[in-house]
Amino acid sequence: MNIKKIACAAAVCGCVSLATAADEVAEAEKGEVEETPIVSAEFGLQFDSKYMTYGVIDGKDPILTPSAQPTFLDWAYVGGESIFDLTKGNGKRGDYGNRAGKWTTLDMTVGLAHEFDLGDTLGALSVDVNYIYEYLRRRHSDMGDTQYVNLELSLGDLWFEPTLGIERDLMADDGTYVNFEIGHGFEVLERLTLRPAVGQGFGNSLRTKGYFSDAADGFNHGGIMDTTVKCELEYAITDWLTFGAYVAYYDYLFDSNMRDAARAYNAEWGKSCDRSYNFVCGVSVKATF
Repeated sequence: MNIKKIACAAAVCGCVSLATAADEVAEAEKGEVEETPIVSAEFGLQFDSKYMTYGVIDGKDPILTPSAQPTFLDWAYVGGESIFDLTKGNGKRGDYGNRAGKWTTLDMTVGLAHEFDLGDTLGALSVDVNYIYEYLRRRHSDMGDTQYVNLELSLGDLWFEPTLGIERDLMADDGTYVNFEIGHGFEVLERLTLRPAVGQGFGNSLRTKGYFSDAADGFNHGGIMDTTVKCELEYAITDWLTFGAYVAYYDYLFDSNMRDAARAYNAEWGKSCDRSYNFVCGVSVKATF
């Protein structure tokens, strides 16, 4: 898909009035035009009651995830985040020792993100393409590292805010995962936003077999994966500090074989996890500069 920024042809054709241009010059001279910063940064800390991936459990106990992301000229960014296990036995379907308080994964990201104006009807198209290298701490896992390429497209100005995410795994199984989400943010109070949303995941056979084949014998097809229903709350404490909270429901609703595979995958954490659905919640704090 070729995504191009829509140019202001009216300006090229001389359709912008001299008065408007004069006003813009005057504002620039007064310093009222906000310039794009050379460097901005975002720092976050998130707590999740479980570690979920593709709607199944990758850690049955709470995790803590610090993150940092500097952005350059409002386009290019680099980032990193690391998952910390908060309990002793939160290893991936196995006993890798006491992991409490230890970091287990480190994701390093480089990407490009920008908004493109599509006009009054569609509004802004947000495009984010990135590469992630996921390093797994050797003392706490027998799995290898993983690399991903991701593309996310979002029309946030539309009422139902559609977002399409595409993930390609380059190392573990060369599989592809796609998630489509719709939602809407409601301003409940000043600085307080509530956003309900629903998302649906899809995976090709390489993605699903790579994830479920060990847990579900004979699993061999791709298709409709996890359904997510969630509600997010965001409160802007200041212009640069934001508090967030969420609650989410995950399940495999539309494919009985996929549902059985998800149940088998979750069951490896113990009898209490022998189900295809999960309720998860979390809180976060984010600072931007």
